[in-house]
Amino acid sequence: MAGATALRGPMGFGKSSRMHTSKILRLSKDLPMIIEIVDSEEKIQAFLPMLDEMMKGGLVTLEKVRVIDYRANPDTPPPPQG
Repeated sequence: MAGATALRGPMGFGKSSRMHTSKILRLSKDLPMIIEIVDSEEKIQAFLPMLDEMMKGGLVTLEKVRVIDYRANPDTPPPPQG
């Protein structure tokens, strides 16, 4: 994958109709997690069967995005695409 970000939520409400929260004295294993993956549609479609094997439950959304690449040093050439 060209890029990925994992975000862990402190609280969530899901299909079980109960609130999932993090508590000081308890480490919850059922907190929400968002993993954003950025790549071409073809590579993401090829990855979905592997994701199906990894996930026990959850929700997958697919969105078309426009990626704008900001760089600290504009003289640095972008990495090769593809």
